[in-house]
Amino acid sequence: MTTFASDTLTRDALTVLQPGFPGTTAPDWLLRRIGEGLASVGLFGRNIATPEQLAALTAQLRAEREDVLVAIDEEGGDVTRLEVRTGSSFPGNHALGAVDDVDLTREVAHELGRRLAACGVNFNWAPSADVNSNPDNPVIGVRSFGADTELAARHTAAYVTGLQAAGVAACTKHFPGHGDTAIDSHEAMPRIDVGLDVLTERELVPFRAAMAAGSRAVMTAHILVPALDAGLPATLSRPILSDLLRGELGYDGLIVTDGMEMQAIAATYGIERGSVLALVAGADAICVGGGLNDEQTVRRLCDALVSAVRAGELAEERLAEAAERVRALARWTAEAAPAADTARSDIGLVAARRAVRVTATEAHTPLTEPPYVLALSPVANIAVGDETPWGVGGELAELLPGTETAAFTDDSAARVALEAAGDRRIVAVVRDEHRHAWMAGTLDTLLDKRPDTIVVEMGVPQSEPRGALHLATHGAARVCGRAAAEIIAGRQG
Repeated sequence: MTTFASDTLTRDALTVLQPGFPGTTAPDWLLRRIGEGLASVGLFGRNIATPEQLAALTAQLRAEREDVLVAIDEEGGDVTRLEVRTGSSFPGNHALGAVDDVDLTREVAHELGRRLAACGVNFNWAPSADVNSNPDNPVIGVRSFGADTELAARHTAAYVTGLQAAGVAACTKHFPGHGDTAIDSHEAMPRIDVGLDVLTERELVPFRAAMAAGSRAVMTAHILVPALDAGLPATLSRPILSDLLRGELGYDGLIVTDGMEMQAIAATYGIERGSVLALVAGADAICVGGGLNDEQTVRRLCDALVSAVRAGELAEERLAEAAERVRALARWTAEAAPAADTARSDIGLVAARRAVRVTATEAHTPLTEPPYVLALSPVANIAVGDETPWGVGGELAELLPGTETAAFTDDSAARVALEAAGDRRIVAVVRDEHRHAWMAGTLDTLLDKRPDTIVVEMGVPQSEPRGALHLATHGAARVCGRAAAEIIAGRQG
């Protein structure tokens, strides 16, 4: 068993790790490892209570190492850690793509970056550059700017530019593209069976745009892409990371793995073996900590990397190169001078309002009495989590006190709602109706009995608009709910 001596090899092994940890203050073991060479930490919802607490936490980390990389998965929209318990102030990529105003996207990303920087966070695992070409995709969806390649490319570039202008490093993901899959890599290994021509003309285009915009990091995808590598997933593939990303595309920034505890890797290779293979393939940083967040995980991974070097499986020069790229990014964040732009605290709501698409079968008369809100809730994917609230019920209750909300996950919803609503107007809230037969059936029943039902689609709108009033918000963030509620109640800002 390797001990944590202060030798160069061990320091390099620690440097390439990006672990998580429990709690809202840094545990002693984490501070000690930072002193021994750990250069990055990852933050999740469990680490954040308030902006003030987060700023204190990052200051605690920087007291050990001034240039430590403090990373977070803050996409806005569905995937938020800053506002995990309230819902995001930013509408998410799909809403920005629906508006298709690159200046707006840049402004949103800049304001999000400004808030991160104010709390001491300097590295964001965002944006998602995936082209959502498969409507059945269970893990990307509204996290993508859209299904159009060029649209995704221009907004990815704008997002990178805006975020990094705030002094926060962008990490464009999930290379080489996670959009054309119907499997969630948190749970199993997706496979993308398209030819090299399709990959080049579709999946890779937004990544090229991100690199041209100066994205400081790229995150790998745990996906099999046989056209590029018949045996290994992208995260572990030398042809994908070294030959394609480094060689053909000429990328020289940091390559970060997606979470190694995700089942696509952990259940197939194990996190220790997977981490070694990722470094051999060309990755520079190992992201782990979404579900594994203790000192033992750091020790196991450090030992695995050191042992691989000593066994000749991982070249010491490759590990040193990876560690230097991590340190180079840390230096950039320490030296980055944020643009002196003024805060735009309302920009997320502005974007959410612009993203709503309204279809009405007749002129809409704003509601003046509290409605009955029926939320049809699919199971949230792990990237989103199930603790972040969504919908319009809370926002409608502020505008129309007395609004009642009931959530359902099965086809009993229509029967219960029709009985419970009485003569109140029904607002049915859905996410990705096209992916859930029970949800579509529930709407069929509701609209047959109550054709005046208002439908709010908060996922990727694929089904035909229906209901007396149909609102497609292109996202489920808190501000998306607010924008829809304002229209329903006639209180547009």
